[in-house]
Amino acid sequence: MDPQLRIPPTADEVEQLFAGWREELVTCRKFAPAARNYAAARLAADVGLRMNEARMLDLDDVRWELGRFGKLNVRHGKGSRRRGPKPRLVPLINGADRGLRWFIQDVWGLFDADHTRPGAPLFPSERKCADGSCSRATADVFRQSLAEATERHLPAWAGRLTPHVLRHFCASQLYLAGMSLFAIQELLG
Repeated sequence: MDPQLRIPPTADEVEQLFAGWREELVTCRKFAPAARNYAAARLAADVGLRMNEARMLDLDDVRWELGRFGKLNVRHGKGSRRRGPKPRLVPLINGADRGLRWFIQDVWGLFDADHTRPGAPLFPSERKCADGSCSRATADVFRQSLAEATERHLPAWAGRLTPHVLRHFCASQLYLAGMSLFAIQELLG
């Protein structure tokens, strides 16, 4: 079996996707979940997070005081060879700090979540837990919203642009910017 060469979309194509998605947020029926899904997809493109890593982030995992742009404490990183989660700190590069700051300041509170509660999810669901707190959005919600946004704003990639392909895009952009393969490997976990 020959390995498949995965060529991610170009920077212009990814910008076209996110520009169209951003414009759509202004008129969408349910702003908070649409903005949440946009922010999670943007993190995948900017810093290479897996969707499951993003959905498992807590509000407290955003560490603005670390580094020049802040960092995410990814506690549920994918481990290798069944070793369990592999935690890592991910710098909020490529404008991820601005996008995440917008989401937290302008959108997060619309979910009626308690920011003082330990373990409050960074990307909450509209659904509430039995105790009234917000539950976490599922990875499928993020995958579905990315697929729908791709169909609308980047139809040439419909059915092919997944969160994992956005991860490949991030890695490619970092490599083109001069980052070593070892550094990219460490950043992406």
